[in-house]
Amino acid sequence: MTRFLSSISLSLLFSFFALALFPAAAKDWKAGVAKVDISPTEEIWLAGYGGRDRPVSKVSHRIWVKALALQDETGRVSVLVTSDLLGFTAGLSKRVADRVQSKHGISRAGLAFNASHTHSAPVVGGMLRPAYKLGPEHVPAIERYTEKLEDQVVEAIDKAIAAMEPATLSFEQGLAGFAVNRRRARRGRRHYPAPVDHDVPVLVVKNASGKIKVIVFGYACHATVLSGYEVNGDWPGWAQEGVERRYPGAVGMFVAGCGADQNPLPRRSVELAKTYGEVLAHAVDLVVRGTMQPVEGKLNVALEHVDLPFQTPPTREELEWRIKTDSSESRKRHAKFLLEKLERGGGLATEYPYPLQVWQFGDDITFIVMAGEVVVDFSLRFKKAYGWDTTWVAGYSNDVFAYIPSERVLHEGGYEGGGAMIPYGQPRPFRAGVEDIVANTVDALFQRVNGQP
Repeated sequence: MTRFLSSISLSLLFSFFALALFPAAAKDWKAGVAKVDISPTEEIWLAGYGGRDRPVSKVSHRIWVKALALQDETGRVSVLVTSDLLGFTAGLSKRVADRVQSKHGISRAGLAFNASHTHSAPVVGGMLRPAYKLGPEHVPAIERYTEKLEDQVVEAIDKAIAAMEPATLSFEQGLAGFAVNRRRARRGRRHYPAPVDHDVPVLVVKNASGKIKVIVFGYACHATVLSGYEVNGDWPGWAQEGVERRYPGAVGMFVAGCGADQNPLPRRSVELAKTYGEVLAHAVDLVVRGTMQPVEGKLNVALEHVDLPFQTPPTREELEWRIKTDSSESRKRHAKFLLEKLERGGGLATEYPYPLQVWQFGDDITFIVMAGEVVVDFSLRFKKAYGWDTTWVAGYSNDVFAYIPSERVLHEGGYEGGGAMIPYGQPRPFRAGVEDIVANTVDALFQRVNGQP
């Protein structure tokens, strides 16, 4: 009898320690990851800088699309896609989402497409087309790359879903300090306020045996160290390599934050790009080696499109006048681009359907996914509203079509406040009030994901 009771006591003790080491909620997650090389295989125009005057063929650093599939305790699957691209267009995101929904039954809200915003990856679709000096002879290569890219993104998602296995998730944030508010750093702009977001959010996915399979991490800063004629992932690419080198067998995934008005300074050398990548990889390593918080519960997701209003669009007469008299070639290209729209029988847009997305990981992470090039004010506003320690805000997601200014930046003007509408081919800057339109929509989504069963 004594021996029997001792056996029971040992069993209970073992069970207690097992529960302490492996929380019950941990086994309810499943996760799978995959990566596909999206480096171009033919000469192609690079995205991001309007000053380039020729396509490129040299790949100095491989670029990738990566997918993380997550299944929560309800059996619902969501997929995060990251990429070494300038951005996803609305069309590309929709085509991929339609195929994935048809094949796997995943809701559109459960698919998030993020780009690192490297300025050394190929042009995708029609994004920023008025910014570039490319001719009609360069378009077919872009179309072929975009078509192949769609298949590669779907391939990564398919493989990630197929690879799902029991997993645990943990989250914490670190710091890295190389992002500088570029509005203040520019000549004649020292008087501007200079907010930054130096947080480094980190999500670690381990399999049932405790091996790290995926490290997802973010930072709010432009990927613009390099501006030459070679394909590369800029500092986010080297950061992912640095994470993977530190954790052999794991996949590093970078999520671009609200870095529209943030630059890495100084710039313009491969060594600097590698250095910033190592700084971020080291920051991630410190988080992973420290105490991280378990992520438990359901993953609730929601997505909404909200109309952001433009200022009154230009008339045909104004566009014709600009083409004849403007001294700026980029502004002339913009005017021609808009005039061609009018001549095809379409009017100029007075608003834009802006996608916003929120993923709620139990009580542990609020992941806000924003389209466009989002200034840092939004990240700081949402962290203050929903929790500094648990809120992660991504920009450059789903549809990179314009800069998204806060009310402050819109009022101040400058490139982020309205000037960037020219290379993006938008008719005018946004009207006042867009910040609150965005914030109110995010809040409605936040309430929805925290109230749905």
